Amino acid sequence: MLDVHDLPALNAGLNSLSTVLLITGWFLIRNRKIAAHRAVMITALVTSSLFLTSYLIYHAQVGSVPFQGQGPIRKVYFAILITHTIFAATVPFLAGITVWRAYKKRFDRHRAIARWTLPIWLYVSATGVIVYLMLYQMKV
Repeated sequence: MLDVHDLPALNAGLNSLSTVLLITGWFLIRNRKIAAHRAVMITALVTSSLFLTSYLIYHAQVGSVPFQGQGPIRKVYFAILITHTIFAATVPFLAGITVWRAYKKRFDRHRAIARWTLPIWLYVSATGVIVYLMLYQMKV
């Protein structure tokens, strides 16, 4: 059974999976494999939603975890964390609009916003893993 302290590793795994799914979805749509793209992107949405739920449960119980690194790495960590956090706040809205437009078959508008949503969502997923590694796995 998972303990609350296992959730950061689970979250990193979910973020890693989201990253792979987003990249896969991009390749699929570039190759006009629309049904596969749809399935992969829905899976990415579910994976990211599971991440967000787990993240909120963890931080509601544990609170924030201070970064222990010192020196230049501290600046690197906070630069990544700040940009990650700002972009992460936009992902639910961007992803929601993007999915809604696809659902409504407004593919011209879907594509227009997806060009913004994908790189932001991808950045957030990838930097989420980096933040995890720096916060929980880096030896200081």
